[in-house]
Amino acid sequence: MPAKNFHVRQAAVSALRAWAKGHDYAETLIERHAQRRKLSPADRGLLQAILFGVLRHRRLLDHWIGKLRDGKLDPETRDILRVGLCQLLILGLPDHAAVNETVEAGKASVRSLINAVLRRATLAKKRMLDDLDDVPMPVIHSHPDWLYNRWRQAFGTRNAISLMEWNNLPAVTFFRVNPLAPTPDTLPGNPVEGAPGFYQLDGSLPTALLASGSVYIQDPATRHSVELLDPKPGERILDACAAPGGKAFLIASALGSAEGLVCTDSNEKRLPRLEENLERLHARKAVVSVHDWTKPAPAEWHGSFDGILLDVPCSNTGVIRRRVDVRWRLQAPDIDKIAITQRKILENALACLKPGGRIVYSTCSIEHTENLGLVESFLADHPELELRGTRDALPFRDATDGAFAARIERKS
Repeated sequence: MPAKNFHVRQAAVSALRAWAKGHDYAETLIERHAQRRKLSPADRGLLQAILFGVLRHRRLLDHWIGKLRDGKLDPETRDILRVGLCQLLILGLPDHAAVNETVEAGKASVRSLINAVLRRATLAKKRMLDDLDDVPMPVIHSHPDWLYNRWRQAFGTRNAISLMEWNNLPAVTFFRVNPLAPTPDTLPGNPVEGAPGFYQLDGSLPTALLASGSVYIQDPATRHSVELLDPKPGERILDACAAPGGKAFLIASALGSAEGLVCTDSNEKRLPRLEENLERLHARKAVVSVHDWTKPAPAEWHGSFDGILLDVPCSNTGVIRRRVDVRWRLQAPDIDKIAITQRKILENALACLKPGGRIVYSTCSIEHTENLGLVESFLADHPELELRGTRDALPFRDATDGAFAARIERKS
């Protein structure tokens, strides 16, 4: 008879196989497989812990597999061993559960192999954890060599290692109180120093407060771009890459309502979620439409906005802690390609600015190529513009998501 939680380990293996084929992002796969197998909340949590643990520590797990098993492995058997070793060596689950219930996730023809490798790991657990002195840092912390080398050059070796360590920790949940909604009597968290209105969640998600729009799940790093934009009541503001609506909500909060706020996104399928979030957050008066900002703006928008927020698509290197599979999907040439798209968006949005208006360009990247380097290149081609301020957040320094924002204005 299959082990009690066999279906959770099998779901983890199935999700990993789908992820490896590029079918979807990790977060989506968790929800899909949990619903498909009708997992309880506890089992869903275990599925997430295993899947995220394997993706966060994938390279280290493969290093250990190489020490425990000679010869080639088919992709599915390797994923099963990753699931088992993650439970044993990363999550610290009981040996009997990690071994027995993972073995059941394999086909009959490979169960004896999986059982032998995992039992060998239980006997060598302490040695395997201790014997990492000669292992390269990007293997220990499971990051691609090119990304570690890039960060080491940008931030120094110590900070690069700290950044990799940060990325492998479970993400902390923060929320923002909604000033457009009635203030709750009690809040399930502690205030974040230096970020008024933000709290670190203490306990389970406040589903009732979320449903009422009293709070919104949001990292403190998101505030930097909106604070630089500094929206004023009565202004017309464009949030050009708005979905799912977190920064649009902060803009509406600063304006005192969503009147005068225009929100666009390039993906029409994302608009319903954007509209639902804005309505729930008491910002339903915002105008929502689809537009791809790599293309010229509609003529009626030219010269019509006091402020424009460009929270552009980016490499997401500042939020790898939350988007655990970014490190494996991203390749070094992608960053330069992304920067070309970001520059197009910036150029096309410029036409929509009123005289005396300002643009805030922002990313959740920590790459110079996408951030200050791109802004300086843009300004070199536009002598009529000037940089009036920047903000950045670095996870190893600020203990938040990574982010960058720059305020650009026309010279007076």
